[in-house]
Amino acid sequence: MIALLPSITPLLLMCLVTIAPANTVDEKKHLNGLSMVAVTVAVYLMILIIIENIFSLPLWVRIVTFLVLLLLLGYPLKIAISARRDEVQCSSQTLSIETYPLMDERESLQSFTDTDSHDVNKNLLQAMKTLDFWLLFIAMACGMGSGLATINNMNQIGGSFGYNTIAINTLVSLWSIWNFSGRFGAGYVSDIFLHKKEWARPLFIAITLATMTIGHVIIALGFHGNLYMGSIIVGVSYGSQWSLMPTITSEIFGVMHMGTIFNTISIASPIGSYLLSVRVIGYIYDEHASGKGNSCYGTKCFMLSFLIMACVTLFGSFVALVLFFRTRKYYRFVVVRRLRHSAKW
Repeated sequence: MIALLPSITPLLLMCLVTIAPANTVDEKKHLNGLSMVAVTVAVYLMILIIIENIFSLPLWVRIVTFLVLLLLLGYPLKIAISARRDEVQCSSQTLSIETYPLMDERESLQSFTDTDSHDVNKNLLQAMKTLDFWLLFIAMACGMGSGLATINNMNQIGGSFGYNTIAINTLVSLWSIWNFSGRFGAGYVSDIFLHKKEWARPLFIAITLATMTIGHVIIALGFHGNLYMGSIIVGVSYGSQWSLMPTITSEIFGVMHMGTIFNTISIASPIGSYLLSVRVIGYIYDEHASGKGNSCYGTKCFMLSFLIMACVTLFGSFVALVLFFRTRKYYRFVVVRRLRHSAKW
């Protein structure tokens, strides 16, 4: 029943979704408020998870912490009500608000010489005919695939390194928080550098993949506490790619068919996960497993697997760098200009 909840919820609430004109009021403060609530919930949960693994909390403390969590989860409703109130007040003072395009694409594209390879609003077939699509696809297969392979095998990895069940469960719980931190932080940081330094967003894909390489090497070494350190690095890097990839997709290929192109590139995640999790990690683990339960203990179980994944993510980082060099002029002359144009309205 719980597995059906994510599918049932949008079906029940989709009738409430409406199309509203953008930029009718200053919405940034409300968006920042929602972001702060999300960060607060993540930090709160992280502290709770760590405390519960150090101390045995009585029932009344658990009830109090649960009620505090409910208040935090309900706070976005207050922000939404406040935003709606501001919108009503603004609409009463304004006679009409006209919609406008994000930019005059024709004017911006004229300032960029390579319009054929970077035309906006491509459909899926047009996007798949470009080298940029496959560079992004390969980079995501390396990054998302290795990250998903890591979390899928966390139980076996922890068991082979001697972690108990509580520690493994804690790592899995904290992984979600690191994942969120990467998704939130990568989008925020890449926005800052794009607006202020005009750095093309694919550069941050390359950085996160290089960082993930370090995380895989740390896990492969097998020293005491390596799984805590490695899971943080891999988790943050993995989440960062899920934040960067959709944005890069819309910026390079346009928003008209963004959903189709984004979901097609997302196929890279299960493909990479299957190759690395089944054909690499599973195969090498089975080669070293023995005894009761066909289990394996020690660094030999996963060292080679994670060194291979480190090489894969390093290769993905170089692929992302190629994408960065191919698109940096496009970002400078088209994407940045589009953002500055929309900021004037």
